[in-house]
Amino acid sequence: MSAPETPAPGHPVPAAAQQPAKKTTLPETTEGHPWFSSHEIKKESNPFTEKDWRMFVYAWAGLAVRIVLVAGAIFSVYQFLLAREETRVQRALDMVELWEKPEFQKAQRAVKNRIDDLNDKYAKILVAQPTMNDRAVIMQRIGSEAIAAEGDATQAEAFEEQFDQIVYFLNRISFCVEGGLCSREVIDAYFGDYAKSFWAYFSGHIDKQRAVEPTYAQPIETYVLGGARPAAAP
Repeated sequence: MSAPETPAPGHPVPAAAQQPAKKTTLPETTEGHPWFSSHEIKKESNPFTEKDWRMFVYAWAGLAVRIVLVAGAIFSVYQFLLAREETRVQRALDMVELWEKPEFQKAQRAVKNRIDDLNDKYAKILVAQPTMNDRAVIMQRIGSEAIAAEGDATQAEAFEEQFDQIVYFLNRISFCVEGGLCSREVIDAYFGDYAKSFWAYFSGHIDKQRAVEPTYAQPIETYVLGGARPAAAP
């Protein structure tokens, strides 16, 4: 960039060069309202009613894609829930298979035989038409006597061992159901009645055991009664 030329000595300096440039000031305005076009705003056309077949096809194709995506998402969720339920059913069937093992079948027979013998003994005590409260009292008495096996310490010890096997198994099915790992429907179908009967006979004994072990057989109670003990009869 060349430097500005310096006038030669003796030559006059132009007037424009002698005076500084003036600043241009824009006129002020007080208008605060926006300007509106006098033309009417054109409404957007509906592509589903567009006369141009290309726009019409594009609109319906886009809608179809959205419907397919939503249906696919719903089907994926359904497949996930179905697979999870199948897993729960399989775990419940695994519990059934475990119940069929010799050690648990032996424990089940021992408890059943002892209860059956005591039921025959106490059958004469019950009136012709016993109330539910009468039955509950007799069943708890039978359970307590089954555990005690008075007069035969060896038999009592052997029975208690078998009894603990049943408690262990019923605790496991309760954990499986309450934890959402097993199908409740399958577990109820196989073990629901047995668990309720077991609780009816041995809940009195379990209460006594909780004086030493507060959480003893707590999962069984949760499964059978939903965690809430019924109110005592007046």
